[in-house]
Amino acid sequence: MIFRYMALLSVLLALALAGGCASVGGYGDPYPPEPRREYRGMWVATVANIDWPSKPGLAPVQLRAEMTRILDTATRLNLNAIFLQVRPSCDAIYPSELEPWTEYLTGTQGLSPGFDALAEWITFAHARGIELHAWFNPFRARQTTAKSACCATHISVTHPELVKQLDKELWLDPGEPEAREHSLRVILDVVRRYAIDGVHFDDYFYPYPKKDVPFADNPAYEKYAAAGGTLMVPDWRRDNINTFVHRVYDEVHREKPWIRVGISPFGIWRPDHPKGVKGFDAYESLYADSLHWLTSGWVDYLAPQLYWKIDSPQPHAQLLDWWLGNSLRSQQRPILVGNFTSKVGEKPEGQKVWAPEEVLNQITIARERSHHGAAGNIHFSAVALTHNRAGIADALAHGPYAEPAIPPEMKWLACGSRPIAPRLDIPAESSEQIVLRWSGSDSPQPMRRWTLWTRYGGLWSMRVMAGTPEVAGGHTALDRQTAAGELDRVAIAEVDVDGRTGSLTVVRIGTSTPDASQTATVIP
Repeated sequence: MIFRYMALLSVLLALALAGGCASVGGYGDPYPPEPRREYRGMWVATVANIDWPSKPGLAPVQLRAEMTRILDTATRLNLNAIFLQVRPSCDAIYPSELEPWTEYLTGTQGLSPGFDALAEWITFAHARGIELHAWFNPFRARQTTAKSACCATHISVTHPELVKQLDKELWLDPGEPEAREHSLRVILDVVRRYAIDGVHFDDYFYPYPKKDVPFADNPAYEKYAAAGGTLMVPDWRRDNINTFVHRVYDEVHREKPWIRVGISPFGIWRPDHPKGVKGFDAYESLYADSLHWLTSGWVDYLAPQLYWKIDSPQPHAQLLDWWLGNSLRSQQRPILVGNFTSKVGEKPEGQKVWAPEEVLNQITIARERSHHGAAGNIHFSAVALTHNRAGIADALAHGPYAEPAIPPEMKWLACGSRPIAPRLDIPAESSEQIVLRWSGSDSPQPMRRWTLWTRYGGLWSMRVMAGTPEVAGGHTALDRQTAAGELDRVAIAEVDVDGRTGSLTVVRIGTSTPDASQTATVIP
């Protein structure tokens, strides 16, 4: 008997360390615990057909099947955010009057795939309770893997004066005010027309340097200097990017205050920050002053790409601590960790690969710092998870992501009052299943979610239920009896577009409506 007890204790301890206890309350608790709050994201790259679609020229039915496979993987892993690359190279995965269709869909730039891919990604993600963040590349105009010719509506054809060639690539020149305005118009067009949950940039601003190939932005700098500008070229370039980032943040929130604006910069701001760290200088080479954006409050989160192993010369935990410290001392914006999950099982021969445990341990490091502003992880990229490389998806599903979580609240974005306590109706008649029906606030929102708790055998567990802006309620069927025991309580709360949770409604099975003693506020 003692051995059986110790085995059970080991299982419970393992679940606790993996985060599995986040949505399980103590035995017999009358109210469920607070839900775990963390971002669990996945980057879906369209450029070079890295993640979606797997190759150009697929039929719509194949494009949708691949989309569904990625979203089904996200659902299985209890992910709550997709970061979808919607503008890989001054092109689009959606119909636009500003830029052409991307060649990564059809194989030919400007050729329509026959449906609005972004609209369907949003619909299918929201139906699963998953946020959809639109990932833009603000200045890249043609990538080295591009094969088709630039079409007549591409910016390199319509406004060649705004575009510079760097080796085999094309780039909008951030030093040209009209180039920055063009990218801002593209972003705001998507913000206005689509129910996205976020605007997202990665680490590309000025291009990564090419050996002995300078970025030919002298004409833009000369115009700046002739107009009385006094900054030296490196500071001028950084100011161009700072101006753009600040404008994007302000203009997006002017259109829709709830949309999260976030950036995933190179994981090292500058060498020797923190002390002793060596590596690429994004401040000096990409002219990306990500620390300035963070401390100025021009982002709603920052997701530095901490793409190194825990024991590498670029120490994962120390870098995260450095970013967290700077956030805590300034705007207290959440820090997400960008994980290089595609390194797991990447090359079978002759290449260094990561074991799944490396990613699991990095998630643990972030969770240990949740009280200091670490707010989750984004995995690059979808292909590693959909293909379950070296069992990484299984390890996440049975480990740290075994239980669902909701994104963190961002109080500075909040507008209006919290959601009302939902009304939860349970039929009194006895049967093997009961059908729950609930109704919540009727204010239109681009996304609606509920946290639905059930108590079987005295223990609470949570699921995230998705809805639509048009329907302020939902329904689901529950078994009265499972292997865990009998269902005796249910509870539900609405999560609004700002991540705020409303009052929790708790109902005992056998009653149709809650009384005052059965309603609690989870988050004041």
